[in-house]
Amino acid sequence: MFWFLLLAMVVVVAAVTLAVIGGGRSAILQDVAPEQLTDPLPATRPVGRADVEALRLPVAVRGYRMTDVDEALGRLGAELAERDARIAELESALAGAQATRAGGPDLLKEPQELSQTPWQAPWQPQSPSHQQEQPPGGPGTGSAPRPDEEEGR
Repeated sequence: MFWFLLLAMVVVVAAVTLAVIGGGRSAILQDVAPEQLTDPLPATRPVGRADVEALRLPVAVRGYRMTDVDEALGRLGAELAERDARIAELESALAGAQATRAGGPDLLKEPQELSQTPWQAPWQPQSPSHQQEQPPGGPGTGSAPRPDEEEGR
């Protein structure tokens, strides 16, 4: 029985050896994927949602490689902070623009509304000789006297 087991073991070892040496010539083994990613996130443009979804971190014995995870999270954190700062800057600029627009007269009216508003010339004081030539109703036909003219009478 001992000789039978020894002979069976030699046959199995020979078969495996021939299979590995002889059978490997027809199929070439593929290159092993690198353990570290060369460029997990694009350096030339901002990181987008598709980049984060496509991100695959290499696995090590204890889980993910800590350096790769730290680099990816650091980059994402920096870009989020930059975007938050830009959003805050734009919001403050918008608030400032809205504040100045709210204080300005008729900036929100349409041009048609502005053309329908009657134009009034600024009041200018006239010389006493000019006041005598005007009719008692004030300057212009059918206009009411100005408050300062009523007080003088």
